[in-house]
Amino acid sequence: MSKKIKYTQLVAIHIALGIGIYVIPGFAKLILPVIILFFLVLLLSGNNKNDEALMAAAYIMGYEVLSRMTGTSISYEFAKYAVIGFLFIGMFYRGFHRKSWPYIFFIFLLIPGIVLSAINLNYGSNVGNAIGFNLSGPVCLAISALYCYDRKMSFQKFQTILMCIFLPLITMVTYLYFYTPDLRESLRGTGSNFDASGGFGPNQVATILGLAIFILFTRLLTVNNKLVNLIDLGLLGMMTYRAIVTFSRGGVITAIICILFFLFYYYRKIDASKKAKLIPRLLIVVGVLAVTWGVSVFYTSGLIVNRYSNEDAAGQLKEDITTGREILIETELNAFYENPILGIGVGKAKEYREAQTGINLPTHNETSRMLSEHGVFGIAGLLVLLFAPLAFRRNVKTNFFFYSFLAFWFLTINHSSMRIAAPAFIYGLALINIVDFRKMKK
Repeated sequence: MSKKIKYTQLVAIHIALGIGIYVIPGFAKLILPVIILFFLVLLLSGNNKNDEALMAAAYIMGYEVLSRMTGTSISYEFAKYAVIGFLFIGMFYRGFHRKSWPYIFFIFLLIPGIVLSAINLNYGSNVGNAIGFNLSGPVCLAISALYCYDRKMSFQKFQTILMCIFLPLITMVTYLYFYTPDLRESLRGTGSNFDASGGFGPNQVATILGLAIFILFTRLLTVNNKLVNLIDLGLLGMMTYRAIVTFSRGGVITAIICILFFLFYYYRKIDASKKAKLIPRLLIVVGVLAVTWGVSVFYTSGLIVNRYSNEDAAGQLKEDITTGREILIETELNAFYENPILGIGVGKAKEYREAQTGINLPTHNETSRMLSEHGVFGIAGLLVLLFAPLAFRRNVKTNFFFYSFLAFWFLTINHSSMRIAAPAFIYGLALINIVDFRKMKK
């Protein structure tokens, strides 16, 4: 009973926070400092014995988009720096695995690009901001991987980490419902909908809500508690609806792919009795998702169907399914072809693209950015990020979230780069070693 009460209280508190942020101007400014102080006290007083550092990093990662949406983040990249900082403190207390050295090597591979950026960036460019914007994500990933690599953890504790991610997202989605109570007033065709995204970037909002959808989906299959399951079903419907109506497809499609990976590996792992119980649960969850899609179609007057069919509001098929990302990738690949060894330097891709095309936009694709700005060092870095976890997986196969998390990282960085901390942090969680401590004691 205590666990039920605790979970319902946490959900209620985070709904109340969402209402408070909308109703009381300036209230949101208090939340981030309180979060930082709370987790610092928790971490330092507990000496990170219960992975408080990971809990802090998870919560701040989940809160990042809301802090940007409300304009209360200390700086644009603050969440990534905070994740790095908390995990550094955590490693001070508990160290990191010696076999995680590929991620130290990955950090060193970034250095030539930093040196080049100081040389190549245009006069008047803020070198520090350019490096921070483009490298805070990769460094956050490396530190997350160092902390998580083969760190043994019970499934219950792992669920706590995931809960720390989606609790602040309950606050964000509550705020979104108050911000745009009548969606039909904000419809402007089939383009990404800023009004439905709290006035902020629909791509980032859909990405983080897609992660919440995935986490809630997995909880509904793995948590055996009727009250908690009912709450999670409601949250799943709420978050799926808000993710869909951003009209940003990347986050939703990524969530679906991650769910399919999870189902495949989870079904293979569980015994026959659990498989029999899984089917009715799965049917209920799929039913809720189907109803949510139907509601989304109704409230968008069918425009969401056009969006996912790559059609405009008149039903005409659009030529560019990438919504302008193709030319961004093309310019970055051209920069790589011209400078294949060292690249053009961190942050230079944006300036190169503006000079070549007149388009003043940052990258949306981390893969092409690594190639253009780091050259062969970028290729080496990407190979480390792809093959190091696969080598880890050969010996540690207990984490059935592994391929889902790796898919989330890879798909997200290829449609949204590393604008938010989520893909970096989730990559690290793929390297957790989930163990049954009861069996170990025997």
